[in-house]
Amino acid sequence: MQLDFHQVDAFSKYAFRGNPAMVYRLDAWLGDELMQQIAAEHNLAETAFMVKEGSHWHIRWFTPAAEVPLCGHATLAAAQVLFEVYSEPGESIAFSCKSGPLSVSREAGLLVLDFPALMPQAVAVSLELEQALGVSVVTALAADKLLVVLDNEHSVRACRPDFAALARLPWQGVIITARGDSHDVVSRFFAPAIGVNEDPVTGSAHCSLIPYWAQRLNKSMLSAYQCSRRGGELHCRLEGERVKIGGHARLVASGRLWLGAA
Repeated sequence: MQLDFHQVDAFSKYAFRGNPAMVYRLDAWLGDELMQQIAAEHNLAETAFMVKEGSHWHIRWFTPAAEVPLCGHATLAAAQVLFEVYSEPGESIAFSCKSGPLSVSREAGLLVLDFPALMPQAVAVSLELEQALGVSVVTALAADKLLVVLDNEHSVRACRPDFAALARLPWQGVIITARGDSHDVVSRFFAPAIGVNEDPVTGSAHCSLIPYWAQRLNKSMLSAYQCSRRGGELHCRLEGERVKIGGHARLVASGRLWLGAA
């Protein structure tokens, strides 16, 4: 069996920046174990698999170590592949996933994710958390991920976490964030418990980041930058219980996976 794959750098206009994701458009689902093996083989933060079901695309995402319930950059990548490679008609693509309905639309040169807003709630700051991050924490909050507020952008950029210690915390992932110097919001995201020490650009993290900062800054449209080594820019707005997350995407590679005998 042969399967075509496409690699996209999401949340960037340029190759080798943003967050790389592998995308497979399937005619029918593969077994869970096989999809996990394929994701481990590619060894990117996420590999997306999608199958057309009626009027929408059912999408699933796998890190090298586990399936995840929601992923922004790989959804953006999947939409880019459908539009660019497979000439999907229209200006919007409907997806379904374990976290509910999603969509990606083309708006003013951007691909815009429509994701659920997840307002985080305050939690206690533990000594284990501060030791794992190696920084002084201003505030800690939680939704589906732990959101940690630091003093400033420099503190976010300078953070050098103990990934083994982070993996022992009771959270699938940890976001660190602060007000930005040139953007409204800066952040980084760590998820060593699911095989991703640091994710270059994390769309799903902004489901919590944007409601939090929109409330703090009293504005619904925010510019965000994830200041990982590769870096990525996100154009965000809060619309009620939804977060719109816009970005660019760049197709960088296509190829064929061979399963079984050549």
